[in-house]
Amino acid sequence: MPMNQHSPVVPIRGRQRRRVKLHYRTIHGYRRAYLMGGQGPAILFIHGIGDCSTTWQDVLPMLARDHTVIAPDLLGHGASDKPRADYSIAAYACGMRDLLTVLDVDRVTVVGHSLGGGVAMQFAYQFPELCERLVLVSTAGVGRDVAPVLRAVSAPGADLVLPLLTPFAELPPVSWSLRRFAALLRRYGSPLGENIDDLIAGYRRLRDPFARSAFLRTLRAVVDPRGQVVTMLDRCYLVQGIPTQLICGDRDPVIPVRHSEVAHAAMPGSRLQVFSGANHFPHRHDPGRFVAVLREFLAKTEPYRHDPDAWRELLRDGRPSVTESTAAGIAEDELNRALKPSGT
Repeated sequence: MPMNQHSPVVPIRGRQRRRVKLHYRTIHGYRRAYLMGGQGPAILFIHGIGDCSTTWQDVLPMLARDHTVIAPDLLGHGASDKPRADYSIAAYACGMRDLLTVLDVDRVTVVGHSLGGGVAMQFAYQFPELCERLVLVSTAGVGRDVAPVLRAVSAPGADLVLPLLTPFAELPPVSWSLRRFAALLRRYGSPLGENIDDLIAGYRRLRDPFARSAFLRTLRAVVDPRGQVVTMLDRCYLVQGIPTQLICGDRDPVIPVRHSEVAHAAMPGSRLQVFSGANHFPHRHDPGRFVAVLREFLAKTEPYRHDPDAWRELLRDGRPSVTESTAAGIAEDELNRALKPSGT
């Protein structure tokens, strides 16, 4: 199939209707890969850093029964091109807008995981007229805390060290040791043990120098050795009126569950579901429950309709005080710390 053509998913009765296929479109000269299928209201799924669209493979077919599901590989990830380019959160949000435009999709519910949660929030901020609902899964962009390994990789010089380390991932002794290490972590109940396969898969993707460069550019746009440097909390009041669902696991070793609780407190009207025993990937830990939560959220909320006048008034009034934003037992000083500029 030529990479600049899109093979439309033709509505078909029965099981074929739910088939989700890989497609390609060239936008701004770069090939974009995306999974798409189903029929009905559109849901856009955005994966996290170092990941790809297949992270959603267990939930897409279930939702494609009565929704159009779209799960792109972000630029620099998966089967999409990996150019020397802008890998900021804002650029990713624009990329989502551009993809939806060429697919003739006018409005979507946006589901973002980890870094994809930050992209989803940025998408809602930049293009509120396109966003019907928000679902933030183990979302980034709330506090400084992040896995120490990501802080280390964001440091200067990591681009010199990673090329020396990644080839070893495929050596049989290393693969065997990693599998044994993962089994040991699981045996002793470490949440990292449940994530280890995903982390190893992401590590192996970095063997490609172009993927490695894109990963580092993306990471350094949002993380430095002191932690996350981008926050969604300073503008999250603008999603007032956009139905928002937060989902996370209580055993997340990458982004603490407290981050989702803080985001929930800072976004009045939002919903929060914490999956007991789940790690950084609640949609993979329990796909059935994830889909059930998402379906209930879709059924019980009305799609947001953007009102430019109301949006203008929100901007003029500015961010509510921390006192007005506190809820669910979140202390004022905790929100203040989360909102404090990273350089201070």
